[in-house]
Amino acid sequence: MPQMKCMSNKFVKALAAFTVLMASCTNTQQKAVTGDSIISKPVPGSAIHYDSSKRYIFLTWDDSPQPPGTINCKKIFREENVKATFFSVGFNVVGPQKKRIIDSLLKDYPQFLVANHSFSHGFKDNYKKFYALPDSAYNDFIKNEKELGIGVKIIRLPGRNTWASNGKLSGQESKGPLVKKLDSSGYKIIGWDIEWAQHSKMKAPKQSAVEMAAEVNRKLEDGNTVEQNAIVILSHDRLFEKTQFADSLRKFISILKQDPRNVFETIDHYPLVQRK
Repeated sequence: MPQMKCMSNKFVKALAAFTVLMASCTNTQQKAVTGDSIISKPVPGSAIHYDSSKRYIFLTWDDSPQPPGTINCKKIFREENVKATFFSVGFNVVGPQKKRIIDSLLKDYPQFLVANHSFSHGFKDNYKKFYALPDSAYNDFIKNEKELGIGVKIIRLPGRNTWASNGKLSGQESKGPLVKKLDSSGYKIIGWDIEWAQHSKMKAPKQSAVEMAAEVNRKLEDGNTVEQNAIVILSHDRLFEKTQFADSLRKFISILKQDPRNVFETIDHYPLVQRK
């Protein structure tokens, strides 16, 4: 009996040790998986290495979500395997479908980045009032950041081509109190080098894909951009609602991809944003 009791105790101890070991292995595996997922998914705003032989193209689309335009643009960017930034407006996030669009863009980093274009789009395009009330305008950006869960301090002013970073301010409204307040709070304000504008008579892009690509190349070759070897392109999701105009966007990207120097990036990797 004492011998059996001794064997029983040894078995219980061995079983306990085995259980602890298995639990440890499981926890290690879970940590490894969790760790790998964290390591493998880049954090918005992380620095990249610039290649001086390349030309960096920043596609920045304003006023999302605006389905079906936003959905079409996202689909084309994904199929063409290019990165893009959506400057989003909280006021436009009405209903579950639009909320899902924003959530999907947030989850799709590093291919897509969501940045801040104010909650109300400048008090519903009342720009004069918006910029005359800097504290209210500032809070409008803060509200948009919180409502949409925007994880980067990157802003585009509604209706203004303005640049600001670390006290260096330029462009429209750059001397105004709102720009100074945003800049001193650590926000980067991004304007644009070239706009794929809206047609004056309909919801459509003004320039053809060929014309737009030629403009981009000309500006880069002439060095007529805010940052060397980098160009910020502005357009709006709504311009690409119809199939014919969505096809124009795809053609534009295809033309640019033919030049091996061209690299598509999100705006958190723009030199002005990365510069400390």
